[in-house]
Amino acid sequence: MLVSLKSARRRRPGFTLVELLVVIAIIGVLVALLLPAVQAAREAARRTQCANNLKQFGIGLQNYHDVYRVFPPRRGGTNSPNIASDPNRVACNYDRLSAFVALLPFIEQKGLADQIAQGGNVGGTTYPPGGPAAWHSASYIPWGTQVKMLLCPSDNINKQRNAYGKNSYAFSLGDLLTTHNSPTAVTRGIFGGSARCMGLQNITDGSSNTIAMSERTWGNDLGPSTATNQDIRTVTVMNVSSVSVNPGACYAQVVGTHVSGVQIKGRFGALWSDGQAERVGFNTILPPNAPSCVNDGNVNADSNGGVLNASSMHPNGVNSVFADGSIHFINQNINTGNKAAPPPLPGQSSPYGIWGALGSIDGGEANGEY
Repeated sequence: MLVSLKSARRRRPGFTLVELLVVIAIIGVLVALLLPAVQAAREAARRTQCANNLKQFGIGLQNYHDVYRVFPPRRGGTNSPNIASDPNRVACNYDRLSAFVALLPFIEQKGLADQIAQGGNVGGTTYPPGGPAAWHSASYIPWGTQVKMLLCPSDNINKQRNAYGKNSYAFSLGDLLTTHNSPTAVTRGIFGGSARCMGLQNITDGSSNTIAMSERTWGNDLGPSTATNQDIRTVTVMNVSSVSVNPGACYAQVVGTHVSGVQIKGRFGALWSDGQAERVGFNTILPPNAPSCVNDGNVNADSNGGVLNASSMHPNGVNSVFADGSIHFINQNINTGNKAAPPPLPGQSSPYGIWGALGSIDGGEANGEY
């Protein structure tokens, strides 16, 4: 009887080492198959949230236009005749507040808008109505406030506190290639300087055919440095003077989707209150996710010409909102016409294909599929 019990114990079924390895291998294969699907589903959700943010901006722009009969300037505000007498840049905001500031009351941020408009003592310093310069110290609390709706969840943004508020979205300059930051220059897109505010009456190409805002990828406020294989979506190449007459020259600065060995900076997205083009703007010349280049060696966000391209971490393109408030996903392979063409004059058709036509407000182009 004892022998029989021992034999039964020895014959009890169990996993062999080979069977266990097979099970582990099968689980590994299933995980490998499912992981891309899970990641794709998560990115789809992030892209949807990003589009929803832009939809809210579209509504905000329409409501702003209902009140003022124009869209806000990309950069505007108060000014001083003598900047030299104000080294701390607190006497006014120097006509550089971004359109995000103007839109605050229309995107459910009236409290923040009121704080900026009222001025007064903030953090121990007395500020005028409208606040100090948009690039003033982050000790000015409103400029350090992060508005959640300004961030795309796919953008890899450092959300640290006590720094300037950041942004993932940008305003369209159209196919304007130079004079980006002039308050008086005739703009090719909806958003120019404070002396050139555009309304629906100026968009003769039609609000449903004209882009208002899109995405750009955060540049980590990177100062001038030599590129070491950076993603072209996150940086801007400096000192490409020929780009002012031949935007396609920017492609010669990169290899594929990365850039190395040239001078770069990354000023977009690090300061939502500042209306400089490199901070909150894009143009419709080179396609989404193409390299960006400026025509000078300015180390800050003050370059006044170049290609500043829409970009995102979504696969193959960018979300955009049009002047009528509609949302569209623009594929990075959109037709961009003649990338070597010099910039057009006001009222001329864009030479930069469908993408350029979507940016211009009065070019008279016939837009194709996008």
